[in-house]
Amino acid sequence: MIRGPTHPTLITMPNITLHRLTLSGHSHRVETFLHLLELPYTAVDVDLLGGANRAAGFLAMNPFGQVPVLQDDDLTLADSNAILVYLSMRYGGPRWQVTDPVVAARVQRWLSVAAGELRYGPGSARVAVLFRKPLDLAPLIAQSHTLLGLMERQLADHAFLAGDELTIADLANYGYSARAPEGNVSLADYPNVRAWHARIEALPGFLPFPVTPVGLNAAA
Repeated sequence: MIRGPTHPTLITMPNITLHRLTLSGHSHRVETFLHLLELPYTAVDVDLLGGANRAAGFLAMNPFGQVPVLQDDDLTLADSNAILVYLSMRYGGPRWQVTDPVVAARVQRWLSVAAGELRYGPGSARVAVLFRKPLDLAPLIAQSHTLLGLMERQLADHAFLAGDELTIADLANYGYSARAPEGNVSLADYPNVRAWHARIEALPGFLPFPVTPVGLNAAA
């Protein structure tokens, strides 16, 4: 705990642990938000390739065996989008807490996209290439271009996905769309999407998505 210089009230610092995989876009969106909020945390790398996510201790935190998992004192929370919502409401303050019902609905829509079309389009194409998974790449690439076309049109009139203000919807959709080329999905035809990526990357405290190790990339 720390004591503020001008206020006698004791302030309890958050005790946050993030169980992550640095190559995971799901982990990256949460870790980026922690950086943007300037929240201290302890990072624990989970060896998914070695099956650590199937160990009993990890499954006790998340029975689905997925990263990320966030622990905040006695709270254990899985699912990256759920974690973003929690962090925005718990620590985000007015800057991140959406109160307008229309904007909140738009944010939820794009959180659903991040869990659906983004994950199973650019996200799955990236996994197929990066980890040499036996997936049919052609339909994944086609699905990815459909989604990127929708994003391109949305971002033609707005700076961010839910409107003209940054929200957690942008953090949720950034990683796998920015790294779409790692799944053989070109961003050349999407200047608005690329400009949106650049706006996010220019945020103070933005955490760069780690570069893919060459040895994992089948195209290398």
